[in-house]
Amino acid sequence: MELRLLQEAREERLLGTYAKKSVDTKGRERFEEKCDIRTDFQRDRDRIIHCKSFRRMKHKTQVFISPEGDHYRTRLTHTLEVAQIARSLARALCLNEDLTEAIALGHDLGHTPFGHAGERKLSKLCEAHGGFSHNEQSLRVVERLEKNGAGLNLTWEVRDGILNHRTSGAPSTMEGMVVQLSDKIAYTNHDIDDAVRAGMLLPEDIPEEIVALIGTTSSSRINAMIRDTIMNSAGNGEIHMSKQMRETLTNLREFMFRRVYMSRVAIDEHEKAEKIIGDLYEYYIAHPEVMEGEFLQLLQEGEPVWQVTCDYIACMTDRFAVAKYSQLFIPKEWSKL
Repeated sequence: MELRLLQEAREERLLGTYAKKSVDTKGRERFEEKCDIRTDFQRDRDRIIHCKSFRRMKHKTQVFISPEGDHYRTRLTHTLEVAQIARSLARALCLNEDLTEAIALGHDLGHTPFGHAGERKLSKLCEAHGGFSHNEQSLRVVERLEKNGAGLNLTWEVRDGILNHRTSGAPSTMEGMVVQLSDKIAYTNHDIDDAVRAGMLLPEDIPEEIVALIGTTSSSRINAMIRDTIMNSAGNGEIHMSKQMRETLTNLREFMFRRVYMSRVAIDEHEKAEKIIGDLYEYYIAHPEVMEGEFLQLLQEGEPVWQVTCDYIACMTDRFAVAKYSQLFIPKEWSKL
């Protein structure tokens, strides 16, 4: 008997009523023979882990641009933390961990260099074309950009979870809802940790009413939020926190916006990042022929120049964007020409 069939049978026995079982997937855009050892969602998870976009996230900003030190989060470590929180929730709620993990690992594949500063700038530049959002770009990565234009051919449920992971999204599966909430839990708490490390916050700066409810450490806060979500989601077909915990998470996010995300220090660095993104965009719009590899292929296949320029820049790591900017706009010493 194929190992995949044994795993699908195990899902039937162990997963809860609201879980999305592998055998019930809506399938892939292009037909493929089933794997003999992995379920469809396990296969999707593996494809994401092995794709180029996943590897690039290790050199993309989470919050702090070009931080000094080895312990600040990157887009990749953020993704791994989201996956850990999401799997903990999925396991406790008897949901499909493999589907949950695949969505979590793929949710930020389309993020720009320089974090949300880069995303905001690209969105302004593409306003006439509907703007730019990293969740839609993450979907484009897995459907169009990976594997030299062939995409990863993921299942419908994974693609739906990736597209709908933002607050405004409406995931169609419980597993997608788990990732949507886990993303907020992860970044709100680990951004506090990084802000303290950077000297922008002191632990005692966190409002007392928040500390009284969920503790003083990142682990205690995350544990409290996970526990609350499990207790308020079990058996009811929805993923949500108690009213008190939702308000606490909202207050914590608002506190981070005031003290960190919109601080003068952050804004100064964001302005530099937006300058880089803006100048690169204008250059490649005017000179699309100098883009590389699969991006030239996209142009040859009739994709609009603005779209391919967005693809090219969004795929860049922070340091690649800086290197390209330096190469194009910073004069070199004659001795180095």
